[in-house]
Amino acid sequence: MANIESRISKGLTSDDEVDFDSIWATLASSLREIHTKNASNLSFEQLYRDAYKLVLKKKGEALYNKVKSFEEDWLIHNVHPQILESLPSEYVTGSVSSVNENRVIGERLMRALKHAWEDHNTSMNMTADVLMYMERVYCSESRNPSIFTAAMNQFRDYVLRAPLPMHNKMNIAVMLFLFILDQIQMEREGDIIDRALIRSCVYMLEGLYETDHEEESTKLYLTTFEPEFLAASRAFYRAEGQSLLKTADAGNYCRHTKKRIAEESDRCRSTLSTLTLPKIITVVEKELIKDLIGDVVGLPGSGVKFMLDNDRLDELEMIYDLISKVDPKKEELKLAVQKRIVELGKEINSAAIANAQSQPVKLQTKSGDQPDGDTKASSERPLNQQTAAAVNWVDDVLQLKDKYDHVLDTSFHSDQALQTAFSRSFTDFINDFSRSSEHLSLFFDENMKKGIKGKTEKEVDALLDKGITLLRYVQDKDMFERYYKKHLSRRLLMKRSVSMDAERQMISKMKMEVGNTFTQKIESMFRDMALSEDLSSNYKQHVARLGDPDPRRAELDVNVLTSTMWPLEAMSQSYRDEDARPTCILPPAIDQIKQGFENFYLDKHSGRQLTWQANMGTADIRAYFPESKGKIKTRELNVSTYAMVILLLFNDLSPGQSYSCEEIQAKTNIPMHELTRNLQSLAVAPKTRVLIKEPMSKEVKLADRFFFNESFYSQFTKIKIGVVTSGSRVEDQDERKETEKKNNDTRGGIIEAAIVRIMKQRKVLTHQKLVTEVIQQLTSRFLPDVTMVKKRIESLIEREYLDRIEDAERPAYRYLA
Repeated sequence: MANIESRISKGLTSDDEVDFDSIWATLASSLREIHTKNASNLSFEQLYRDAYKLVLKKKGEALYNKVKSFEEDWLIHNVHPQILESLPSEYVTGSVSSVNENRVIGERLMRALKHAWEDHNTSMNMTADVLMYMERVYCSESRNPSIFTAAMNQFRDYVLRAPLPMHNKMNIAVMLFLFILDQIQMEREGDIIDRALIRSCVYMLEGLYETDHEEESTKLYLTTFEPEFLAASRAFYRAEGQSLLKTADAGNYCRHTKKRIAEESDRCRSTLSTLTLPKIITVVEKELIKDLIGDVVGLPGSGVKFMLDNDRLDELEMIYDLISKVDPKKEELKLAVQKRIVELGKEINSAAIANAQSQPVKLQTKSGDQPDGDTKASSERPLNQQTAAAVNWVDDVLQLKDKYDHVLDTSFHSDQALQTAFSRSFTDFINDFSRSSEHLSLFFDENMKKGIKGKTEKEVDALLDKGITLLRYVQDKDMFERYYKKHLSRRLLMKRSVSMDAERQMISKMKMEVGNTFTQKIESMFRDMALSEDLSSNYKQHVARLGDPDPRRAELDVNVLTSTMWPLEAMSQSYRDEDARPTCILPPAIDQIKQGFENFYLDKHSGRQLTWQANMGTADIRAYFPESKGKIKTRELNVSTYAMVILLLFNDLSPGQSYSCEEIQAKTNIPMHELTRNLQSLAVAPKTRVLIKEPMSKEVKLADRFFFNESFYSQFTKIKIGVVTSGSRVEDQDERKETEKKNNDTRGGIIEAAIVRIMKQRKVLTHQKLVTEVIQQLTSRFLPDVTMVKKRIESLIEREYLDRIEDAERPAYRYLA
């Protein structure tokens, strides 16, 4: 076309006159031929030349207006009537009611519009080529839209928006929208529609604009059809959501919603416009997820609770994916899962209490015969009722934790917010159970004594990690420390740990979890045991050097314990008042050995004081039963230190003589409670009746008499005689109160230390800030009670560590150096 323009420029001067009417008549005839698809015989070079002449002679405006008038007339009298012919008159008047008829009419209208639009586009492209010079010169100078743009706007106004003959409020565009929306509704309900036909009409709407500037936001598709489509979709999905809630279960609801989102995404890409994709997805997500997800989560018999209880991991993942689209915090899902975890946790708590109380606990001994050489048989006895309930409680909590960890990893993609919610839920119900610290310690105790036996190093490590995870949830870690030290002390002193490596590994894990302060005393207990082993070895060497000629001299193994590091009061529950603990009267031979060790020890460590704890020791003694059946009449007995003292008394009696309980107590000074338990072990327990009690009964009275059982028989040569216990190492209510009292006393000192530490640094601080900082500092160890903090502040004021600032606006304190 550039060559044509060049040739025309050379053949025309500004003095030449042009006949506008004649040239326009030729152009109008040619435009009509273009619109009627008879342009094959036209000379586009000549048409361009004619339009060029008019523009050059300043007739551009007249030509522009004439072309617009021509296109307007063509659209009104030719295109619009053709489209109306596709619509039967009964449809326009509203008398068509059949769905199929409606569909056929709609497709006919869309097809007519498709052809009209394509023809108009083609014709105007050809016309624009002819009028290229006019657009370049006149339209540019006058800032009028191009003739192509003007013609597109005319198609919008005189075809799509022209009112229908018998229905002034209805036009082609409105009818088109209704038909498209109807087709989409049919497709949503499962019918197959002509997607390509709808797409061609959408393409037409995307090519038309509300203004001459043709900005993206003014596309006719976005300003007219899309709002109608979104409104209809909103109503459809709102109704569908309510219907699904009534008829579908939660899993199917999620599947259907996921399917709907995929369908709408596909519809926008293949049928409508990708411009609508984020908007329609937002509509679906709001109507089916955001507004109703709370109801779906709580559906009885199929909601999140049902999914969790029945391991519906795929459905949980679907509901997680859906709720993530509308709520980054996943509040509804989080609350539902938290609620279920707490419910199950409280069931575990209740079951533990019920199991511990389900049967009356009868007196039993920890004793048991064992074959010669078998030193582990006694540790394999079954757990008593309350201890088993305690261990089962931890096992159940760990099982619950494993299950929900799997749900978190598999269905919730290790979501951080949900992981935090899970931890909060476990923290809630674990700390709601007042025995959690004690039960967790008992769990470790049982596993360290026999639970880890036969496990690989990796399995032991996993078991300890699980226990440490529960410790993380326990708020009163100081209570756990108190119980753990108590149980550990028994394991160490009675040599019941399966693996000392595992014990040290546990300490290392606790140190990493709660810090050095938590494990300082526990580590000191291990150091004491190691030093005691060396001390016993050195003492034996010392005795050997003395050259004691007595072959019957007893061997002594001593554990020297640092009193401030070991829970001595907890290890001896009989006497909680230290001043009331009587000193046991040892047999002369044993007392001599005791004195010898004291001399040896104090010679090396002058200034120290040894306090012997007979209640915590054991003894191996050889007993001769002259009337026992069988060739071997000697048995080796493993007994408590108190039991040894009792039995050695009978060496001074002739056969047939006896001691009363009162006489034994007077000769030994053993506390009555301990004496009763040991006499029951020696004379009442069926398999270990080394003594004979008269009269025979479970209860021991001061007047009861005890004889040496010369005819005692056991098929084993080594016999462990444990001390009768109430069948439970779980504390009773009185013991629990005593433990809590001592722990609160300890906490008081810790709180005071924290207050002084804070005030020493800050010098002056308001009451509220001081309390807040104290709680923040101590939360990792225990949750301080605000009332206790206030009392400790008052105590420090009385002792002149702090001073109350009288004229302060808010209550405040000053540190006194």
